Amino acid sequence: MDNIILFDDPAIRGSLLPFTFTRPVAEIRVGIQKISEKWGRYTGEAPGFLTQDYLSAKFTKKEGPAIMVNGAVCPSPELWKKIKELKKGQALYQHNILLATFVEQSASFHPEMAKSLSVLDFEEDLTIIQKNWHIFQFNGKELRNDFRLLTSGKTSQPNPDRHSILYNESNIFIESGAKIKAAVLNAEAGPIYIGKNTEIQEGALIRGPFALCEGSTVNMGAKMRGDTTIGPHCKVGGEVSNSVIFGFSNKGHEGFLGNAVLGEWCNIGADSNNSNLKNNYAPVKIWDYTKGGFTNTGLQFCGLMMGDHSKCGINTMFNTGTVVGVGANIFGDGFPRNFIPSFAWGGASGFTTFQVRKFEEVAIAVMGRRGLEYNAVEKEIIQKVFELTRHYRIWDKEG
Repeated sequence: MDNIILFDDPAIRGSLLPFTFTRPVAEIRVGIQKISEKWGRYTGEAPGFLTQDYLSAKFTKKEGPAIMVNGAVCPSPELWKKIKELKKGQALYQHNILLATFVEQSASFHPEMAKSLSVLDFEEDLTIIQKNWHIFQFNGKELRNDFRLLTSGKTSQPNPDRHSILYNESNIFIESGAKIKAAVLNAEAGPIYIGKNTEIQEGALIRGPFALCEGSTVNMGAKMRGDTTIGPHCKVGGEVSNSVIFGFSNKGHEGFLGNAVLGEWCNIGADSNNSNLKNNYAPVKIWDYTKGGFTNTGLQFCGLMMGDHSKCGINTMFNTGTVVGVGANIFGDGFPRNFIPSFAWGGASGFTTFQVRKFEEVAIAVMGRRGLEYNAVEKEIIQKVFELTRHYRIWDKEG
């Protein structure tokens, strides 16, 4: 049982773009942790990945016998118990979604193979991230689950700052190295998790459920509303509501981010805002890569989906349900279109292509500031994503 491999379900992966352009499905953060990190907590060791070929150099797996687990599925005690009971020739399903199966050779696995096996049904409640908006929609639920998982048997660090106010303090967990000064933390509606070596600056207002992951900062006077996760090594300010920021991304200034998901290495310019509600209160439609058009989310509130390495200049205004690909750079006045392809450069007045050579200059500088290298593996992934998304850049005559 020591070889757990999280596979990308082909029926799901496309609906999680642009985030799955640069990572396996299980590397999506929802709640406090990535899905892969949650599984690592249950299994006791880091799982492997069965993903797109161009991602496999970065996200590896062990060959041989393995329990194959759907990377879109968040673990639960009941599900883990059922998986451990799986025998050869059995597959665990919920409705028509394969949850897990045992295989002799992980390299030759495909989800369709499981249909010929003995099917076991799993009927307990599960969180399955099948659409990109599920990341923020189910974040509050998973945040509560992760809070229990991460804090069980542990003791919170005390907060010695007499100028901070903590409501329902038993529902607030502070890891070592965290600094909190003259802030208000209200955990009456849900837990608040403050990660290692984080900082909450003066005048910040935080309502649970909320997670601030390792090395991140909430800037002075910020307003953090519930169901929000700030991933590791981020800086946030202004107003953030029901949003997930994966990691190494900044929204450091005033402006509103709501019902939104930001990938890694993103930057939101000062006073930028996203709309999360249409003026006519109609359900929000957003770009769906699997159909090459817009799809109805069924949600009244849906804001911004921004892929890795994308950035926007000051005072950028994003319309309701905007999807931005990987490596885009958005600036200028007016509302840009609500589907912005990867490596787009511009805004409401039009776009040109952000060429890979120029993109890499920025990536090297941005990652270098965090002591990380834009290496050959990262470069190959970005080059592949540039090619995969070329046809969306309709302004590019070379496309």
